[in-house]
Amino acid sequence: MQAGTQGNEPVDRRALTAMSVQDEMTWSILAHLSMFLNLVTGFLGPVATLIVWLVYRDRSQKVALHALQSTFYQVGWLVKLAVGWTVTGLLTIVLIGFLLIPVMVVVSVVPFAHARYAAYMVNQGKGFRYPLAADLVESR
Repeated sequence: MQAGTQGNEPVDRRALTAMSVQDEMTWSILAHLSMFLNLVTGFLGPVATLIVWLVYRDRSQKVALHALQSTFYQVGWLVKLAVGWTVTGLLTIVLIGFLLIPVMVVVSVVPFAHARYAAYMVNQGKGFRYPLAADLVESR
């Protein structure tokens, strides 16, 4: 036992597992870029960000914020795109859906561009907040 410490004092786990600024930045960037997992898997992006949040929520408030808001943002977009593509597919029966296909292609690119921009802003050392998703995170 070290001199000057009591044996029964509570230990602050955050102090023992504090992250460096570079590690915080790296994990925050990866949380945003996990959106690109959805291109390959269709749905594992939010799972990856949720895992990042679970692992780092006690170690870094910054990483936890970026991971959780990325999770909410990705889930929201997955739902929007699933509904949009379903409606487009159903409307192709009456030929109107064919006009919506180019619109849905453009809309499908938006979340990936936004996630890339979020990762860039975090890499520059600036804060980033997704619309609505950050408010959900802060209100919980």
